[in-house]
Amino acid sequence: MLTMRTSRFLLATILVASWAAADTHAADRKKLEADVVAAIKAFQKADSGLRATFEKAAGYAVFPNVGKGGFVLGGAHGNGLVYEQGKLIGTASLTQVTVGAQVGGQEFAEVIFFEDAATLERFKESKLEMSAQLSAVAAAEGASRNAKYEQGVLVFTQAKKGLMAEASVGGQKFKFRPLDAED
Repeated sequence: MLTMRTSRFLLATILVASWAAADTHAADRKKLEADVVAAIKAFQKADSGLRATFEKAAGYAVFPNVGKGGFVLGGAHGNGLVYEQGKLIGTASLTQVTVGAQVGGQEFAEVIFFEDAATLERFKESKLEMSAQLSAVAAAEGASRNAKYEQGVLVFTQAKKGLMAEASVGGQKFKFRPLDAED
């Protein structure tokens, strides 16, 4: 049986641990926000036409630091922020699994634009998956002029570091968390 003193100690320990976790979460969130702002600037610097795409999209998700690696089997993971009409509405994680000829590792940034509210809603319900048939556009000046939405999404990527050679098949899955669920 727990004594009153032991119970108080356990309660205090739990409170301190939860405050520490909240501080860590807040620090992680601040870093993610800074990384997203830097990624958006980098995308817009690579292709000035993306400014209009950010403004016109029903929403977008920015994953500033996606790590990817593989040797026959591969995977990628990253965290990002989601915006609806320019307003931050939540966080998201990206997970990718691939199978096929592949070797190496790289880090890249990815932005997913949502053409309409229905596609953004599918993403918010964590029901949007991108298959291998959807292609991402490498951010470069003028690329946004010819890019077209496919299945309600438009995807741009920008390599950051590393090198990966691949001829693989896979897809990306996403998990969305609204801001009010974060706090």
